[in-house]
Amino acid sequence: MRKIGIKKSITVRWAVNTLGLVILILAAAVILTVFMARNYYENTAEQYLVSRMDTITSALSQFTGASSYRSGVRNTVERFSEKDRFELIVLSDGGEVTLTSSGFQPSSWLKTDGFASALESEDGTSLSDVTLLNGEHVLYYTSLLPALSKEYSAMMIMTSLDMIDGQVSALAAILTGAVALIVVLMLASGLYFVKSIVLPVRQISEIARGYADGDFSRRIEKRTDDELGDLADSINYMAGALENTEKMKNEFISSVSHELRTPLTAIKGWSETLCEVGDDPETFKKGMRVITGETERLSEMVEELLDFSRIQDGRFTLTKGTTDILAELGDAVLIYTERAKALGIDIEYFEPEMLPFVYGDASRLRQVFINIIDNAVKYSNPGGKVSIEAFAEKDEVIVLVSDTGVGISSEDLPKVKTKFYKANQTRRGSGIGLAVADEIIEMHGGSLMINSELGKGTTVRISLPAQNQNKA
Repeated sequence: MRKIGIKKSITVRWAVNTLGLVILILAAAVILTVFMARNYYENTAEQYLVSRMDTITSALSQFTGASSYRSGVRNTVERFSEKDRFELIVLSDGGEVTLTSSGFQPSSWLKTDGFASALESEDGTSLSDVTLLNGEHVLYYTSLLPALSKEYSAMMIMTSLDMIDGQVSALAAILTGAVALIVVLMLASGLYFVKSIVLPVRQISEIARGYADGDFSRRIEKRTDDELGDLADSINYMAGALENTEKMKNEFISSVSHELRTPLTAIKGWSETLCEVGDDPETFKKGMRVITGETERLSEMVEELLDFSRIQDGRFTLTKGTTDILAELGDAVLIYTERAKALGIDIEYFEPEMLPFVYGDASRLRQVFINIIDNAVKYSNPGGKVSIEAFAEKDEVIVLVSDTGVGISSEDLPKVKTKFYKANQTRRGSGIGLAVADEIIEMHGGSLMINSELGKGTTVRISLPAQNQNKA
């Protein structure tokens, strides 16, 4: 039902807004053209009748005597040269027909119509068009003659308008046919055009509903290289991004589940062991160290998840103040020195004598350093080395953390700061620590850049504006 609704809606809107308007314009143009053509033909006929009658009456005006006048009128009517197109009629002062160029007595309507109108007019003329009893449409022009003879008081010239009516009707038929052809062509091309829009929209609608249900396997076919094609590309790109996000989310859930399960298993196991160990102090101390360490690990993971949730909801805030980067970085290095040594990884810290202060949140910056150093240790193998260096460069404080670990492939490198993404699924971690660290650095007006080569190691470059560049 939804598909039909889309198609019907677009088609009806096109028919009403476009086709309907064009039909109205064309119909108005046809009516106006026919009206103007009829007026033109009838005006031409009227002008000719008036001109012809003026010529005849001017010729009769040379006769001044009654006898010569009557003779002149008869000769004019009887010798009228255009009998095939016009009828010349003479009327008496009573409006009765006395002479006709054809020799036939016309219908009785001539006795009361044109002659009476001419008598009432100021210039003694009258122009009318009527339809005869036989259905013929005629135009006639009546002009009063000089009062030299009661028998010949007025003259009338008449012509049929049937030919004009036929020409106008033929013109109307041609124009109507042309309009009908235009409408048919517009209808065909318009429906084809509407169909070219409706079909992709229907496909987009159907596939988009699949995306809403979590099915990202299908892609929209790009049929044209226009706005609809761009829309298809955009939706396909969106589907790919959603699919990757869904995949990373699932991997994130799996990874976090595994990360939570490991410390919980250790805590549970040692808790049970301590319940049965009795008074063995060494075993008790060892167990408590493991429980404490795994609990701290769980706490860090939960805090990381909470930070990420706050960032997503826009509730992540900083408590800024003058911060000694050396102190925060030194604490982070100290935390991991012994841990790295236990894993067979050497940490080298090139500590400068002093660095400019930074206006920022000390605890959050320490969190970033801990996360970056933790990643360097985590992705290094036994015998590897992690180098940490800090220095001032122009108006910035730079912290470099390099390792000789597994590295990151060129395909994965652009994605490592994306939420839920883990380039290496064999190492522990939730996949959101780097995203949180990057967000924190950006909120300080700095940048976090990563350079890496697979199998050779990774370098993370953190840059922060010195206090005199941000807030004194």
